[in-house]
Amino acid sequence: QVQVVESGGGLVQAGGSLGLSCTASGLVFDDYAMGWFRQVPGKERQGFSCIKWSGGSTNYADSVKDRFTISRDNANNTLYLQMNSLKPEDTATYYCAAAQYGVCVADSYGGGYYLAHYGVEYWGKGTLVTISS
Repeated sequence: QVQVVESGGGLVQAGGSLGLSCTASGLVFDDYAMGWFRQVPGKERQGFSCIKWSGGSTNYADSVKDRFTISRDNANNTLYLQMNSLKPEDTATYYCAAAQYGVCVADSYGGGYYLAHYGVEYWGKGTLVTISS
């Protein structure tokens, strides 16, 4: 059975750092583009970073550019997100998504990115990140 599981959320002080991971199982990991999304209560879920199947191409929303880094380890079926210089407005539930044969697509409406997929798509259940001031 396919599983996508995020981990690493928690409470961090403003200015601090936090690393998230997303481990996928039951799928051919390098068939999937991967993305990170986040959702704040009262707002729509927004994609802010995505990465090509190979890890060779990454994209970031302006809101996180130069602070967050997305990466992947295909040998271990794991997606990572390193978050630095965290701000209270980064508080959200963070989700990873796996898009089979997917590509990153700019979302002009939301200001971030979404994953276009040509196969199946899987989502984790999310991990909460809270930034205190």
